[in-house]
Amino acid sequence: MAAQTRVDFGGILRPSGQLDSATALQPFRGALDERLAAHLLRRAGFGGTPDEIRRYASMSAGDAVESLVRFTSSSAAAQPTLFDRRPYMRELASLEGNEKKQLQNRLVHGDVLALEDLRLWWLNRMLTTQAPLQEKLTLFWHGHFTTYINFSSMMYGQNQLFRQYALGNVRALAHAVSKDPAMVLYLNNNSNVAKHPNENYARELMELFTLGVGHYTEDDVREAARAWTGLRFDRFTETVWFGEAQHDDGTKTFLGHTGNFTGDDVVDIIFDQPQCARFFANSLLSYFVYNDPEPELIDGVAALLRKHQFELAPVMSAIFRSNLFYGDRAYRALVKSPTEFVVGTYKALGLPQIETSAVAASKQMGQTLLQPPNVAGWPGGANWITSATMIARQNFAVRMVNSQTLAASSWLQQIPMQPAQAAHEILSAIVQQDAAPASRFQLEGVMAGSGTASLKSLSPENLQQRIGQAVALAMAMPAYQLN
Repeated sequence: MAAQTRVDFGGILRPSGQLDSATALQPFRGALDERLAAHLLRRAGFGGTPDEIRRYASMSAGDAVESLVRFTSSSAAAQPTLFDRRPYMRELASLEGNEKKQLQNRLVHGDVLALEDLRLWWLNRMLTTQAPLQEKLTLFWHGHFTTYINFSSMMYGQNQLFRQYALGNVRALAHAVSKDPAMVLYLNNNSNVAKHPNENYARELMELFTLGVGHYTEDDVREAARAWTGLRFDRFTETVWFGEAQHDDGTKTFLGHTGNFTGDDVVDIIFDQPQCARFFANSLLSYFVYNDPEPELIDGVAALLRKHQFELAPVMSAIFRSNLFYGDRAYRALVKSPTEFVVGTYKALGLPQIETSAVAASKQMGQTLLQPPNVAGWPGGANWITSATMIARQNFAVRMVNSQTLAASSWLQQIPMQPAQAAHEILSAIVQQDAAPASRFQLEGVMAGSGTASLKSLSPENLQQRIGQAVALAMAMPAYQLN
């Protein structure tokens, strides 16, 4: 068995064992039982209800993945209520002193409230969507092309952009996100002009978004910044436009190519680099399969990306159908992010709507949607688990299993009255029986009441309380923290 290797970000570990690179990306031919169906639903979405898990378990892996990848458009879904600053911009420009400051404070306050509503709207969309993989990839791109500005309408616009390209063409997404108003403001590309080039976006485009450190030079950063000069932001319309007078139209040399390049040319040259496909392959494998994937595995997925010209749907389909994905090394190899923990808990309990308090709970666990900590995003992995965040997870789980919450959970209303069977049902639904014998024994003890009244003789309120204790115990198990 290979020794675990510590990688250079976040203390994240590659699973132990050896990769069979010859068969890793070949289609999985085994049956999808409930355990593997739940695994697929956690990775390609946010988990499943017991009924959803049973439905996917009855499919072949190919059919199950096809139903997730080939989703129908959800454009008719309800839209969030946003705060629109634009009507106030001309008035703001005309004011001075305290009046100007007061209006600025009102605008900031309006956006703070709107962003909170937007976070709750997105969590509920993750819970209720008929296209869970689309939402999962929207979350993935949110952490990849990291952006945060305090403009709710523009953050929503970027969120929709990620949703539009969720399983689309990665190169096209990189072009689109480069001109996205939120991104342009966040990395100062609107202040990048020929006389005073601003290198922020050019640097992060290569370092964090497409290539990685060591695959470009400082000269490449300077030349890419020159190519991106000219993008401007109109605060009255919240749109990005190209100011030709501010663009450097001189000859640039970038990654070995010479010409009168624009920003779009820079993106195309980057995507023609073999390293670009490897960079995205590494990101996808680390997010959807396991951390620190082997170089030969990265090369295999990079070859798929190049073969399909960066169209993501066939690549994700191949990953989710593969022997690699259903192997022991990938199973529960990732730590759930707070968003996955919160949405997955509502899913597991079969609850129809996420409450406002879940937004604050996710923050306490370490993740504030639409507000990543810095341009590198959330480090993820083992970093999600600290003593403080584990307490936050358990507090959230306990709050979720109070009697009022359980009363809305259809499957928990049908729990058998025999303690051992009840414990079995709870372990199946919450951790798919991935529990140590001691934990299983402890949970059966909770259901039996340890010398107190039997389940059948409990009042409805006390029955709910005992079931809640058992569910909270299952959600405290190590397996439930893992994806």
